[in-house]
Amino acid sequence: MAEIQRFHVGVRLSEMAVHNGTVYLAGQVPDDTTEDIRGQTAQVLAMIDKLLAEAGSDKTCILMTQIFLTDITEIGAMNEVWDAWVPPGHTPPRATVQAALANKGYKIEVVVTAAQR
Repeated sequence: MAEIQRFHVGVRLSEMAVHNGTVYLAGQVPDDTTEDIRGQTAQVLAMIDKLLAEAGSDKTCILMTQIFLTDITEIGAMNEVWDAWVPPGHTPPRATVQAALANKGYKIEVVVTAAQR
């Protein structure tokens, strides 16, 4: 069996695992919950960039994205930030749903699966 690498291992979860060239991120949430949906989205996408780079990947290698919003009516504002971030020609399969998140301050949580470069 191929080795499983875990990154930023905590008591409850690891922020990322890599197995057989596939990178699995835990749900990424904003650090600053005082920001609006645009600000929180930018924070989360920056965290995704950082984690993917650490695993030898980047946003052009994303295989699937799941986006959870506490208020689906904010999808337009979130998409403005997303569209500016994702490279043209590399838009991954994506699902966006409304959900209650673990912290009432969170407006967004994003789960990503990517290939290593």
